[in-house]
Amino acid sequence: MQIFRGFHHPGIARASAVTIGNFDGVHRGHQAMLALLNNEARHRGVTSCVLTFEPHPRDYFAALARKPELAPARVATLRDKLTELARCGVDQCVVLPFDARLSSMVPEAFIDRVLVQGLGARYVLVGDDFRFGAKRAGDYAMLDAAGAAKGFDVARMNSYQVHGLRVSSSAVREALGRGDMEGVAALLGRPYSISGHVLHGRKLGRELGFKTVNLRFKHWKPAASGIFAVLVHGLDDQPLEGVANLGIRPSLDPRDVNGGRVLLETHVFDWPAHLGPEGGYGKIIQVELLHKLHDELKYDGLDALSAGIRRDCAEARAFFASTRRQTTRDRI
Repeated sequence: MQIFRGFHHPGIARASAVTIGNFDGVHRGHQAMLALLNNEARHRGVTSCVLTFEPHPRDYFAALARKPELAPARVATLRDKLTELARCGVDQCVVLPFDARLSSMVPEAFIDRVLVQGLGARYVLVGDDFRFGAKRAGDYAMLDAAGAAKGFDVARMNSYQVHGLRVSSSAVREALGRGDMEGVAALLGRPYSISGHVLHGRKLGRELGFKTVNLRFKHWKPAASGIFAVLVHGLDDQPLEGVANLGIRPSLDPRDVNGGRVLLETHVFDWPAHLGPEGGYGKIIQVELLHKLHDELKYDGLDALSAGIRRDCAEARAFFASTRRQTTRDRI
């Protein structure tokens, strides 16, 4: 999949089938929409294209109002969103910066400048609640009328349901907030995961006897938080079992080097010997959050923190042992 920042780029396809949205999490509803988009693109002999935004429009307006609490929790980082879009077979993705210029663009200008001139739209697929343009003044009827006048087809896809539940990014966020990782996996069609480059941290875990690999998120308000049993991909040929803390580490001094910033700290139970103590740094890893053990806890001192980590490791190991037993019974 080709990725473009903005639509003023010579490599962008001159004719495309386009869908528009934030695609946070690329859940099963998104996947169904993208399958339809790819099919329509093939029939028309054009490029399938996702038009998405960064930051999330609600992030932009929350910052503008100086009310960060209005920003939505994010299911996925941009990296993970783009990875999943590529897995769905999309040909190209155009990431538009959501800024003052785009937020003030009237619907008619969005259609002309972005869809027609920028992306060469021949087909536009949107969701059943789609709105666009300044003050969300544009709707499906306006888009459909514009398509008839300007030579592109417009289609609307109804909501997608799993077990009677409408699949949406909001539903995924709510399930993550509850720590219902099985429910999240049902909505996504895969285990929930986060990926990124392993970075150097304070190395406190190593001092406590629990070496960690750390992923840091500079501008991210995750929908999930807490302590999880996890599988780590990218360190070895096989996925590795471990336990992870996703959050802001309340037991540490807020003046700590990572104070107040979201981290995903993962302790791998069986560290690959071939990596050596420093071999994980710089690698891109994917961490699957399979089972939530509990919310983040504030411990009184490092001894209490160390004891808490030991309990978490024991609980995570028990989860994996139980999962293996269940898998064995299912095979029998």
